[in-house]
Amino acid sequence: MSSAAFSRLPVRRVEAHRLAPMARHEWPATVPAVAQLLAEGLDLAALTVFVGENGAGKSTLIEAIAGAFGLNTEGGTHNAMHHTQRTESVLADHLQLVRGTGSSKQGVFLRAETMHGHFAYLDDIAQPGRHNFQSHGESFIEFFTSRAHLQGLWIFDEAESALSFNGQLALLSQITELLAAGSQVLLSTHSPILAALPQAALYELGDWGLRPATFDELAMTQNWRLFLDAPERYLRHLG
Repeated sequence: MSSAAFSRLPVRRVEAHRLAPMARHEWPATVPAVAQLLAEGLDLAALTVFVGENGAGKSTLIEAIAGAFGLNTEGGTHNAMHHTQRTESVLADHLQLVRGTGSSKQGVFLRAETMHGHFAYLDDIAQPGRHNFQSHGESFIEFFTSRAHLQGLWIFDEAESALSFNGQLALLSQITELLAAGSQVLLSTHSPILAALPQAALYELGDWGLRPATFDELAMTQNWRLFLDAPERYLRHLG
């Protein structure tokens, strides 16, 4: 990617806020991946993907970047005003985003665990959609396809939990179109499907912090291949 193209990304880099440092003994700065980002910063690509086990810090980082960008941390666009119980960390207040010159300030945040509440909010304010008459996965797909015209930063947090195999392929196709139209995509996932695009900058999070990896190097990819190749090796240990 040329430097000119890179400069147009809505978020070129994420780093610790120089004027609002976070105490390193305070959660979530104690999570290795968060500590590493605060210490070193992280350059984002047009498509950046976080993978790792539960508790590795994927959703914490995704949520904080969304919040620092000005998006509702419960999901939606900048215009979404709904709030339920505050569960997000204070990390967003301690991050500084380096934006591309002249880049879009629009954004969309989709997180599977809170989208049901967001759909209810949209129905309450009479936004277009058929969320009450669709499955959760159908509502999720309708939400992102109906907003595909928005060019800017798209953030997905474990979107696969709402989607079938075909639904994940539909999202992958949508991500490809978003990238082609000039948007930037950041996502966290447990799904090798959503991590499979060859242009993705992949980061594996764990006790070591966060490290770049290829698709074949990911523990997630290797584990799924082993299971699908011979599920009986795993199933015989159950019960």
